[in-house]
Amino acid sequence: MSPDAGHGLHGHPRAWAEPGAPVLETRALVRDLGASDVLTRVLSGIDLVVREREFVALTGLSGSGKSTLLYLLGALDRPTSGKVLLDGVDIGKLDDDGRAKLRGEKLGFVFQFHFLLPEFTVAENVMLPMMRRGARSREDCARHAAEVLDALGLGELATRRPHQLSGGQQQRVSIARAVANDPRIILADEPTGNLDTRNGHIVMDVFARLVIERGITVVMVTHERSFAAGASRQLVMEDGRIVEDVDQRAGASPAP
Repeated sequence: MSPDAGHGLHGHPRAWAEPGAPVLETRALVRDLGASDVLTRVLSGIDLVVREREFVALTGLSGSGKSTLLYLLGALDRPTSGKVLLDGVDIGKLDDDGRAKLRGEKLGFVFQFHFLLPEFTVAENVMLPMMRRGARSREDCARHAAEVLDALGLGELATRRPHQLSGGQQQRVSIARAVANDPRIILADEPTGNLDTRNGHIVMDVFARLVIERGITVVMVTHERSFAAGASRQLVMEDGRIVEDVDQRAGASPAP
């Protein structure tokens, strides 16, 4: 059975929690690209609030601005004008070191390609963000990596190297790596893009579990409406604007 809106891999309804306090906000967000004489407006005055315990899917045609918005939310790019607030902090006012510190402490990233380092084991790949941050001993990093892998059903893969994994397993390990530093928010750019339908839905189930069981907020870009239907909220983008905002929790009232 293919998941429907708010349903898991086997068709069971997802028990979405009520969203909490705002964690990400944008105010009149604009992003222009190109030279001064030939500017393209990629985002046009986006106002958005993302709350704790939401699983938000950003959808839209290619070029609609969804990945640009995700990179601005993740402090990977700077807006032309407007603001991005993370836990109330205007990240546009942070210098490069401050932005890097914020990313390491509060954000986890998952991309279409897993970017696992081939010379390291699964467990070592998951340990790397923790060791880079420097807040844990190597022993504590190893212990926490094992806990995260076990929680995501990947414990038996800990000693394997990336080339010994399937595509779906590689992407699930990249999610484990994103979770390793206990982020408040995971930002995912087309995480199912290289996967078949079944493995795509498995990845969606992993994200949903992180939201429901750990209270992590997930914002995911996808062009697959069937995967977007498995999120708790769907934002549809067109020409740099959000044109639909749909609450997909079972029994939820339609968004105004």
